[in-house]
Amino acid sequence: MRSRTPLPLWILAGFGAVFVSLPLVALLMRAPWDDIAGSLSGAGASEALRLSVVVSLTATALSLLLGVPLAWILARSRIPGRSVLRAIVVLPIVLPPVVGGIGLLFALGRGGVVGQWLYSMLGLQLTFTTWGAILATTFVSMPLVVLATEAGLRSIDRRYEQAASALGASPRYSIRRVVLPMLGPQLAAGAVLAWARALGEFGATITFAGNLAGRTQTLPLAVYETRLTDPGGAIFLSLILVVLSIAVLVAMRDRITRAR
Repeated sequence: MRSRTPLPLWILAGFGAVFVSLPLVALLMRAPWDDIAGSLSGAGASEALRLSVVVSLTATALSLLLGVPLAWILARSRIPGRSVLRAIVVLPIVLPPVVGGIGLLFALGRGGVVGQWLYSMLGLQLTFTTWGAILATTFVSMPLVVLATEAGLRSIDRRYEQAASALGASPRYSIRRVVLPMLGPQLAAGAVLAWARALGEFGATITFAGNLAGRTQTLPLAVYETRLTDPGGAIFLSLILVVLSIAVLVAMRDRITRAR
Protein backbone atom coordinates (compact mmCIF):
# COMPACT_ATOMS: atom_id res chain seq x y z
CA MET A 1 0.00 0.00 0.00
CA ARG A 2 1.31 3.41 -0.96
CA SER A 3 1.82 5.75 1.98
CA ARG A 4 -0.03 9.04 2.03
CA THR A 5 2.01 12.21 1.67
CA PRO A 6 1.62 14.42 4.76
CA LEU A 7 -0.23 17.69 4.19
CA PRO A 8 2.69 19.92 5.32
CA LEU A 9 4.85 18.41 2.58
CA TRP A 10 2.18 19.21 -0.01
CA ILE A 11 2.02 22.79 1.24
CA LEU A 12 5.78 23.31 1.22
CA ALA A 13 6.07 21.63 -2.19
CA GLY A 14 3.40 23.95 -3.50
CA PHE A 15 5.25 27.02 -2.26
CA GLY A 16 8.45 25.68 -3.84
CA ALA A 17 6.75 25.09 -7.19
CA VAL A 18 5.21 28.56 -7.17
CA PHE A 19 8.53 30.14 -6.23
CA VAL A 20 10.46 28.59 -9.15
CA SER A 21 7.58 29.13 -11.60
CA LEU A 22 6.90 32.77 -10.75
CA PRO A 23 9.79 34.30 -12.76
CA LEU A 24 8.71 32.43 -15.90
CA VAL A 25 5.10 33.50 -15.43
CA ALA A 26 6.25 37.12 -14.98
CA LEU A 27 8.23 36.97 -18.23
CA LEU A 28 5.22 35.61 -20.10
CA MET A 29 2.95 38.29 -18.64
CA ARG A 30 5.31 41.22 -19.33
CA ALA A 31 6.39 40.19 -22.84
CA PRO A 32 5.17 42.65 -25.55
CA TRP A 33 3.61 39.95 -27.72
CA ASP A 34 2.15 42.47 -30.18
CA ASP A 35 5.70 43.52 -31.20
CA ILE A 36 7.56 40.23 -31.02
CA ALA A 37 9.06 40.48 -34.52
CA GLY A 38 10.44 43.97 -33.96
CA SER A 39 11.81 43.15 -30.54
CA LEU A 40 13.63 40.05 -31.71
CA SER A 41 15.09 41.68 -34.81
CA GLY A 42 16.37 44.63 -32.81
CA ALA A 43 17.90 42.39 -30.17
CA GLY A 44 20.00 40.41 -32.66
CA ALA A 45 18.46 37.16 -31.48
CA SER A 46 19.46 34.98 -34.43
CA GLU A 47 23.19 35.69 -34.18
CA ALA A 48 23.25 35.38 -30.40
CA LEU A 49 21.27 32.13 -30.62
CA ARG A 50 23.64 30.69 -33.23
CA LEU A 51 26.66 31.58 -31.15
CA SER A 52 25.09 30.19 -27.97
CA VAL A 53 24.40 26.86 -29.67
CA VAL A 54 27.96 26.64 -31.04
CA VAL A 55 29.59 27.63 -27.75
CA SER A 56 27.42 25.43 -25.51
CA LEU A 57 27.68 22.31 -27.69
CA THR A 58 31.44 22.67 -28.11
CA ALA A 59 31.84 23.27 -24.37
CA THR A 60 29.77 20.15 -23.67
CA ALA A 61 31.97 18.08 -26.00
CA LEU A 62 35.11 19.38 -24.29
CA SER A 63 33.58 18.72 -20.88
CA LEU A 64 32.98 15.10 -21.85
CA LEU A 65 36.41 14.73 -23.44
CA LEU A 66 38.21 16.02 -20.35
CA GLY A 67 35.70 15.29 -17.60
CA VAL A 68 35.16 11.57 -18.16
CA PRO A 69 38.88 10.68 -17.80
CA LEU A 70 39.05 12.91 -14.72
CA ALA A 71 36.06 11.12 -13.23
CA TRP A 72 37.70 7.77 -13.97
CA ILE A 73 40.86 8.81 -12.12
CA LEU A 74 38.84 10.09 -9.16
CA ALA A 75 36.69 6.96 -8.98
CA ARG A 76 39.16 4.20 -9.78
CA SER A 77 42.67 5.37 -8.89
CA ARG A 78 44.46 5.66 -5.55
CA ILE A 79 46.68 8.62 -6.35
CA PRO A 80 47.89 10.76 -3.43
CA GLY A 81 45.84 13.89 -2.87
CA ARG A 82 42.79 12.54 -4.68
CA SER A 83 40.40 14.40 -2.37
CA VAL A 84 42.25 17.65 -3.03
CA LEU A 85 42.09 17.04 -6.78
CA ARG A 86 38.36 16.39 -6.54
CA ALA A 87 37.83 19.62 -4.61
CA ILE A 88 39.75 21.59 -7.22
CA VAL A 89 37.89 19.96 -10.12
CA VAL A 90 34.43 20.70 -8.71
CA LEU A 91 35.38 24.14 -7.37
CA PRO A 92 33.85 26.03 -10.36
CA ILE A 93 30.41 24.85 -9.22
CA VAL A 94 30.58 26.94 -6.04
CA LEU A 95 33.03 29.58 -7.26
CA PRO A 96 31.44 32.86 -8.41
CA PRO A 97 31.67 32.77 -12.24
CA VAL A 98 33.28 36.20 -12.41
CA VAL A 99 36.10 34.90 -10.18
CA GLY A 100 36.57 32.02 -12.58
CA GLY A 101 36.69 34.50 -15.45
CA ILE A 102 39.36 36.56 -13.70
CA GLY A 103 41.36 33.40 -13.04
CA LEU A 104 41.12 32.43 -16.71
CA LEU A 105 42.16 35.94 -17.69
CA PHE A 106 45.34 35.79 -15.62
CA ALA A 107 46.05 32.23 -16.74
CA LEU A 108 45.19 32.27 -20.45
CA GLY A 109 44.93 35.97 -21.26
CA ARG A 110 47.46 37.64 -23.55
CA GLY A 111 49.62 38.54 -20.55
CA GLY A 112 48.67 35.52 -18.46
CA VAL A 113 50.84 32.79 -17.02
CA VAL A 114 50.24 30.47 -19.96
CA GLY A 115 48.57 32.94 -22.30
CA GLN A 116 51.69 35.04 -22.82
CA TRP A 117 53.56 31.93 -23.98
CA LEU A 118 50.72 30.98 -26.32
CA TYR A 119 50.77 34.45 -27.82
CA SER A 120 54.55 34.85 -28.14
CA MET A 121 55.25 31.35 -29.43
CA LEU A 122 52.12 30.53 -31.41
CA GLY A 123 50.47 33.91 -31.95
CA LEU A 124 47.37 32.53 -30.23
CA GLN A 125 45.09 34.89 -28.31
CA LEU A 126 42.09 33.40 -26.56
CA THR A 127 40.57 36.47 -24.93
CA PHE A 128 37.75 38.20 -26.79
CA THR A 129 37.36 35.29 -29.20
CA THR A 130 34.74 32.58 -29.69
CA TRP A 131 37.20 30.01 -28.37
CA GLY A 132 37.61 32.16 -25.29
CA ALA A 133 33.86 31.94 -24.71
CA ILE A 134 34.03 28.17 -25.22
CA LEU A 135 36.82 27.78 -22.67
CA ALA A 136 35.00 29.95 -20.14
CA THR A 137 31.81 27.89 -20.43
CA THR A 138 33.77 24.64 -20.32
CA PHE A 139 35.42 25.76 -17.08
CA VAL A 140 32.07 26.13 -15.33
CA SER A 141 30.26 23.16 -16.90
CA MET A 142 32.86 20.36 -16.83
CA PRO A 143 32.49 19.67 -13.05
CA LEU A 144 28.90 18.55 -13.68
CA VAL A 145 30.16 15.86 -16.06
CA VAL A 146 32.82 14.81 -13.56
CA LEU A 147 30.37 14.46 -10.67
CA ALA A 148 27.76 12.54 -12.68
CA THR A 149 30.33 10.21 -14.23
CA GLU A 150 32.19 9.55 -10.98
CA ALA A 151 28.94 8.69 -9.23
CA GLY A 152 28.07 6.32 -12.07
CA LEU A 153 31.47 4.63 -11.97
CA ARG A 154 31.22 4.09 -8.23
CA SER A 155 27.77 2.51 -8.60
CA ILE A 156 28.87 -0.04 -11.22
CA ASP A 157 29.45 -3.53 -9.88
CA ARG A 158 33.09 -4.32 -10.59
CA ARG A 159 32.26 -8.01 -10.91
CA TYR A 160 31.00 -7.41 -14.45
CA GLU A 161 34.44 -6.14 -15.46
CA GLN A 162 36.10 -9.01 -13.63
CA ALA A 163 33.92 -11.49 -15.48
CA ALA A 164 34.78 -9.89 -18.82
CA SER A 165 38.46 -10.04 -17.92
CA ALA A 166 38.16 -13.71 -16.93
CA LEU A 167 36.65 -14.43 -20.34
CA GLY A 168 39.69 -12.90 -22.02
CA ALA A 169 38.51 -9.35 -22.67
CA SER A 170 41.18 -6.66 -22.72
CA PRO A 171 40.82 -3.60 -20.45
CA ARG A 172 39.94 -1.42 -23.46
CA TYR A 173 37.31 -3.89 -24.62
CA SER A 174 35.82 -4.07 -21.13
CA ILE A 175 35.60 -0.29 -20.94
CA ARG A 176 34.04 -0.02 -24.40
CA ARG A 177 31.58 -2.91 -24.19
CA VAL A 178 30.87 -3.24 -20.46
CA VAL A 179 31.53 -0.03 -18.56
CA LEU A 180 30.40 2.62 -21.04
CA PRO A 181 27.00 1.01 -21.82
CA MET A 182 26.27 0.76 -18.09
CA LEU A 183 27.47 4.32 -17.63
CA GLY A 184 25.19 5.66 -20.37
CA PRO A 185 22.51 7.30 -18.17
CA GLN A 186 25.11 9.10 -16.05
CA LEU A 187 27.00 10.31 -19.11
CA ALA A 188 23.77 11.57 -20.66
CA ALA A 189 22.75 13.33 -17.45
CA GLY A 190 26.16 14.94 -17.08
CA ALA A 191 26.17 16.06 -20.71
CA VAL A 192 22.69 17.59 -20.49
CA LEU A 193 23.45 19.41 -17.25
CA ALA A 194 26.77 20.64 -18.64
CA TRP A 195 25.05 21.87 -21.80
CA ALA A 196 22.37 23.69 -19.81
CA ARG A 197 25.05 25.28 -17.61
CA ALA A 198 27.09 26.31 -20.64
CA LEU A 199 24.02 27.75 -22.36
CA GLY A 200 23.27 30.01 -19.41
CA GLU A 201 26.83 31.01 -18.53
CA PHE A 202 27.40 34.75 -18.11
CA GLY A 203 30.01 35.83 -15.55
CA ALA A 204 33.06 33.87 -16.69
CA THR A 205 32.29 34.54 -20.35
CA ILE A 206 31.93 38.30 -20.12
CA THR A 207 35.03 38.56 -17.90
CA PHE A 208 37.32 36.39 -20.02
CA ALA A 209 35.87 36.65 -23.53
CA GLY A 210 34.06 39.98 -23.46
CA ASN A 211 30.72 40.88 -25.00
CA LEU A 212 31.38 41.23 -28.72
CA ALA A 213 28.39 40.77 -31.04
CA GLY A 214 28.90 37.90 -33.46
CA ARG A 215 32.04 36.70 -31.68
CA THR A 216 31.44 36.22 -27.95
CA GLN A 217 27.95 37.62 -27.32
CA THR A 218 25.90 34.59 -26.39
CA LEU A 219 22.22 34.81 -25.47
CA PRO A 220 22.78 35.58 -21.75
CA LEU A 221 25.15 38.42 -22.69
CA ALA A 222 22.68 39.67 -25.30
CA VAL A 223 19.96 39.71 -22.63
CA TYR A 224 22.18 41.76 -20.33
CA GLU A 225 22.98 44.32 -23.02
CA THR A 226 19.50 44.49 -24.54
CA ARG A 227 17.67 45.05 -21.25
CA LEU A 228 19.22 48.52 -21.00
CA THR A 229 17.74 49.74 -24.30
CA ASP A 230 14.98 47.29 -25.22
CA PRO A 231 13.36 45.54 -22.24
CA GLY A 232 10.90 43.77 -24.52
CA GLY A 233 13.70 42.30 -26.60
CA ALA A 234 15.46 41.17 -23.41
CA ILE A 235 12.30 39.37 -22.30
CA PHE A 236 12.00 37.51 -25.60
CA LEU A 237 15.68 36.53 -25.54
CA SER A 238 15.17 35.25 -22.00
CA LEU A 239 12.18 33.21 -23.13
CA ILE A 240 14.26 31.66 -25.92
CA LEU A 241 16.74 30.48 -23.30
CA VAL A 242 13.91 29.12 -21.17
CA VAL A 243 12.29 27.25 -24.07
CA LEU A 244 15.60 25.73 -25.19
CA SER A 245 16.49 24.56 -21.70
CA ILE A 246 13.05 23.12 -20.93
CA ALA A 247 12.87 21.33 -24.29
CA VAL A 248 16.19 19.54 -23.75
CA LEU A 249 15.53 18.73 -20.10
CA VAL A 250 12.09 17.31 -20.92
CA ALA A 251 13.45 15.29 -23.85
CA MET A 252 16.19 13.82 -21.63
CA ARG A 253 14.11 13.44 -18.47
CA ASP A 254 14.15 9.64 -18.49
CA ARG A 255 17.95 9.42 -18.75
CA ILE A 256 18.43 12.09 -16.08
CA THR A 257 16.09 10.40 -13.59
CA ARG A 258 17.78 7.04 -14.20
CA ALA A 259 21.24 8.53 -13.52
CA ARG A 260 21.60 7.26 -9.99
